[in-house]
Amino acid sequence: MDEDKALYPPVDPFKAGALGCCPRCGQGKLFDGLLKVRPSCSNCGLDYSFADSGDGPVVFVILIVGFIVVGAALWTEVNINPPLWVHFSLWIPLVVVLGLAVTRILKGLLIALQYRNHARPGEIDRG
Repeated sequence: MDEDKALYPPVDPFKAGALGCCPRCGQGKLFDGLLKVRPSCSNCGLDYSFADSGDGPVVFVILIVGFIVVGAALWTEVNINPPLWVHFSLWIPLVVVLGLAVTRILKGLLIALQYRNHARPGEIDRG
């Protein structure tokens, strides 16, 4: 991450993260598959070894998707009162699809923000 940044214009981390693009050049792909991060950018060669989003995206996904699905399920139960199999057939696929989609977006966003803010694990200052 210590390369010369004068060669690359600033990239909006929110746009790059949401689209799954490289946080340095904004052109290369960040993901290799659905959620696996590539080893490096195919366009500018940025090494993605710094990218460790940890459990951060999943915490937000649980809160966001849980709020949406539980709210919709409660509204449906109170207003329509469908049988239990309708609830299962509606909410389980919705949780899976929304969970994966939001996890990818938030993981890309957190990695882009890590790059922009030069975030790294804590170090002890030995003076």
